[in-house]
Amino acid sequence: MLRAEDTALVLLAAGRSRRFGETDKLAERFLDQPLAYHVVTALEAVPFQTRIAVVSQTALDFAARGYTVIENAAPEEGQAGSLRLGVAAAQARGASAVLVALADMPRVTATQIYRLFDLAEGPDAVMASSNGVHPTPPALFGANRLPELLRCAGDSGARALVQAGRHVVTQADELIDIDTPEDLAALRARYGLPSGAAAIRAAARRSG
Repeated sequence: MLRAEDTALVLLAAGRSRRFGETDKLAERFLDQPLAYHVVTALEAVPFQTRIAVVSQTALDFAARGYTVIENAAPEEGQAGSLRLGVAAAQARGASAVLVALADMPRVTATQIYRLFDLAEGPDAVMASSNGVHPTPPALFGANRLPELLRCAGDSGARALVQAGRHVVTQADELIDIDTPEDLAALRARYGLPSGAAAIRAAARRSG
């Protein structure tokens, strides 16, 4: 069984978000905070050995939320580049496992993370979340899998490794990721929130 106390949380927050336009997607407001801070908040009580955020050109202050911040100077290399940076930093800090999460998945829960840990059997474990159809992060990797993560290349990251691992099904709503403005607008609409310019005006009224 893997333990959170021996595991590094690696939060990937360096995507170029081409489909979102020029806006810093992760800083977009959802409910009461920036989009990327939802997973940060959801996992803050999980006793990880260390927390690492791999970022690129964002104004969000992950360090203030307890993360070691690693700047990805080459986000055009795809998700695998961020993954390698995060895993290398985790190993340097003595972590024996890695939990990979994405900053654009705002509905992730700590309950799902604990389910991954509960079902992981040892250093060869690869545990991925699933909506019942597709495996996805959050995903947990045991110590023997970390060298494979360091060899990942391209925008698919550890997809092949994740697909071959064990998949832990949870509600599809928990695994929503935000790739486009339309995705964010749809998520806001589900919560009865305004979108676009209306959301900006509403946020300004609250802060004023």
